[in-house]
Amino acid sequence: MNDRAPGAPIMIPLADVRGRMKARNQPKGRQIDPQARADVAALLNGREIRRDLLIEDLHLIQDKFNGISSEHIGALAEKLKLAQTEVYEVATFYHHFDVLREGDAAPPALTVRVCDTLSCAMAGADELLKKLPAILGKDVRVIAAPCIGRCSDAPAVCVGQNAFGHATVESVNLEAKAQHTQASSGNYASFAAYRAAFGYQTYLSVVNGEREIEATIKEMEDSGLRGLGGAGFPAGRKWRIVRAESAPRLMAINIDEGEPGTFKDRYYLERDPHRFIEGMLIAAHVVGIDAIYIYLRDEYHHCRAILETELAALKANPPGGHALPRIECRRGAGAYICGEESAMIESIEGKRGMPRLRPPYVAQVGLFGRPTLEHNFETLFWVRDILEKGAAWFAGYGRNGRTGLRSFSVSGRVKKPGVHLAPAGITANELISEFCDGMLDGHTFYAYLPGGASGGILPASMGDIPLDFDTLQPYGCFIGSAAMVVISQHDKARDAALNLMNFFEHESCGQCTPCRVGTEKAVRLLEETKWKTGLLEELSQAMEDASICGLGQAAPNPIRCVIKYFAHEIS
Repeated sequence: MNDRAPGAPIMIPLADVRGRMKARNQPKGRQIDPQARADVAALLNGREIRRDLLIEDLHLIQDKFNGISSEHIGALAEKLKLAQTEVYEVATFYHHFDVLREGDAAPPALTVRVCDTLSCAMAGADELLKKLPAILGKDVRVIAAPCIGRCSDAPAVCVGQNAFGHATVESVNLEAKAQHTQASSGNYASFAAYRAAFGYQTYLSVVNGEREIEATIKEMEDSGLRGLGGAGFPAGRKWRIVRAESAPRLMAINIDEGEPGTFKDRYYLERDPHRFIEGMLIAAHVVGIDAIYIYLRDEYHHCRAILETELAALKANPPGGHALPRIECRRGAGAYICGEESAMIESIEGKRGMPRLRPPYVAQVGLFGRPTLEHNFETLFWVRDILEKGAAWFAGYGRNGRTGLRSFSVSGRVKKPGVHLAPAGITANELISEFCDGMLDGHTFYAYLPGGASGGILPASMGDIPLDFDTLQPYGCFIGSAAMVVISQHDKARDAALNLMNFFEHESCGQCTPCRVGTEKAVRLLEETKWKTGLLEELSQAMEDASICGLGQAAPNPIRCVIKYFAHEIS
């Protein structure tokens, strides 16, 4: 019988309370594995512990253990004072991190990545992907990969960290057996050789005041040099805009170069790294930069070795003894989206590479919330020559009413693919005949991509359009990073569009629905024998209008071009 009065509190004897309570012998949540804690501590020993170095720290774990376990994620999160979910979401965003679930075994010690993007697909990448697993065996992982920046030497592969072109089953097998997981840095102009050839004299003339700041900016403006990563914003004007912002100012340099068909930055970096570094230091001094962050794609391991070696030599003996801004190299982790400037900045800050909404623009609010001068590698590569030879020298080149020079990355069905320095405004027909020694034997010029994967596709009958900024937009195309892929009568434009859309679907960051869902839907539609052109145009317009960044906005270009110029292939 219950004798408690209505509304009276329930009284529980203290002994019963104590009996029900059990002492918690560990904190709530996932516990940190002692061995993983020791592993992470050893890897980070002597290194700065900073939130923005998260991706660099993840690379250390990936390289050491051939994968990133949940235990290591927890230990790294503890070390950086982050939630484990923050570390997990960053690790799973990037293609080159193998995040292991509990109980998963690490992948094989050696991974072979076979590029299957357009130029390599045309050169037989599919056959490599079919044959290599059986030849290499179960101890080697063979996977398809997006463009690795060796389109002129298609088909291209990465065996471990060693990327090379003209790959065959035999050459890949030999490389895999040799276990050359780190590529050679090759031959290039070292710091000593560059200085001996009067390198850094232009930089010293700026730093020592022989060239005034205003005159230097004016020279850059008069040259007409525009951003050579694809956007084409005038370089001199960008210097003036960022210089007008309040200090401290930062610089971010984009060497992600993930646009299929593009490899010019790698080409120049492999040969003359200090011409770029000198241009970088000139820009930094003129704009008043406190720190420089160089973002290099992970597929360029040998280029990273070059940069680290040569920057160390520079820092040990700075020209004229002048203090240098802080310079940090950051390693990408396999994400095409990080070629977009704000996504690259997010990645440098140790986050997922997701584009920011604008405004504000990075010139006002960029890296770590500070005004940021963002440049492509090649833009800075030309600074020294322009200042030494004068704006008129650079502007004096050009054809068909255009001015300046362009480094064209040419791949596909030509006899001489590669990087060709040509006058701005040259046409596709002129470029093929004068610089590429014509088409391959047995191949006839059928179509071309003037600006890489997102620059559209044009028929050979439109091969006399000047190739430059602003000349291709009336035809639904753009020059972008000047990556020209040449297609012959043995290829189909519709197949090229499908290959490119597969790439965009794989590389969409997933932040916005029009791009995430639109690219996936487009792939399914392009796989159909007869294209639903009305539905494809509806989808293309939605992607163009509502996507946050250029990936989703430009992804429909190949589709629209095929519908407009190659209707006979899709009906």
